[in-house]
Amino acid sequence: MDYPRLILQGNKMASLQRQHPWVFSGAVKRKEGNPKEGDVVELFSPDGQYLATAHYQEAGSIMARVLSFSRCVVDVRFWEDKIASALQYRQAAGIMPTPETNAYRLIHAEGDGIPGLIADVYNNTVIVQAHTAGIYQSLTQIAQAIQQALGAQITAVYNKSAETLPAATQLKPQNGYLIGTGNSGNIITENGCRFWVDWESGQKTGFFLDQRNNRLQLAKWAAGKTVLNAFCYSGAFSVYALRAGANLVHSVDSSAKAMQWTDRNVELNGHFADNHQSFTSDVMPFLQNSPQKYDLIILDPPAFAKNLKSKHQAVQGYKRLNARALSVIDKGGILFTFSCSGVIDGALFYDTIRAAAIEAGRSIRLMKRLGHPPDHPVNIYHPEGEYLKGLCLYVE
Repeated sequence: MDYPRLILQGNKMASLQRQHPWVFSGAVKRKEGNPKEGDVVELFSPDGQYLATAHYQEAGSIMARVLSFSRCVVDVRFWEDKIASALQYRQAAGIMPTPETNAYRLIHAEGDGIPGLIADVYNNTVIVQAHTAGIYQSLTQIAQAIQQALGAQITAVYNKSAETLPAATQLKPQNGYLIGTGNSGNIITENGCRFWVDWESGQKTGFFLDQRNNRLQLAKWAAGKTVLNAFCYSGAFSVYALRAGANLVHSVDSSAKAMQWTDRNVELNGHFADNHQSFTSDVMPFLQNSPQKYDLIILDPPAFAKNLKSKHQAVQGYKRLNARALSVIDKGGILFTFSCSGVIDGALFYDTIRAAAIEAGRSIRLMKRLGHPPDHPVNIYHPEGEYLKGLCLYVE
């Protein structure tokens, strides 16, 4: 098939030749064939050498996201092969559903060689999100490929892309079922814990699967502890702490809806009325006014920086937040602190937390570095994919 072409600048091909999957607009010398937003394009060197096949994007600084470094036709068979490869990886990593855990990430964008696509499995429903025009326009074929790969394991594929495409897109994305029908949510299991996931009105695809292993780590140390789960969203860390035997868990979020989900999830997992309290509040004033000291605190805020312009402000925000949390943690306590801001790398986050400890006048020791689980793989040629940074700290 003849696809439109992007001819690259001769001095701008190095990252692509090292298999980085992004091509910025400044690297493109000219376009041939009048590509439209979301089209499949082929990338060529100035002397006519084929380099890659990609999705074309008018909006934003990234003009092309690579789908393959081998010449190919992007059709249903192409997507079937991509989904099958992702599934094979997860089988090798031991990620596939069990009675204990029936929710996982099936497709993790660049990490699975499909930039712009997120697909999460929640029991028998798959939630897909398109972050590029090309993926959005391919969702019908992608849903068919997912059904082909998972078979009877799934009964529905739900598209939740209305708010994930670039703001300047000319498309008018809508949410809705691509295959089957269903409710607005469902109950999933994760390491034996039960959670209500509302994919229609919840954040992202409805649940933060990337914290699965970190919740398990928390459970190892929660018994007998007084715990604060800040930015709790649907209360997953709270549930793990309670089931592990925490004496008291305080869950805090500014969203009343999130607190409803938290209370519902706590109820799904046992009788913890005497051990759990919910607070609808911004986290900083809650910490500033808290008379309570905690043995264990979880800080898992939303991204403080989504672009380089807000990087400095984000660093200051992380510093203030962590310094305040360190002021209300008991000696010998443990702090789980996270950043999901892509522009804040691991080294900068580490330095920021160290500065927070100095400001709070606390001595801390690094117990463990934390990140996302194997079903959120990182393409070694795309280090930007390692977005979740976490530190587990012993506080003196």
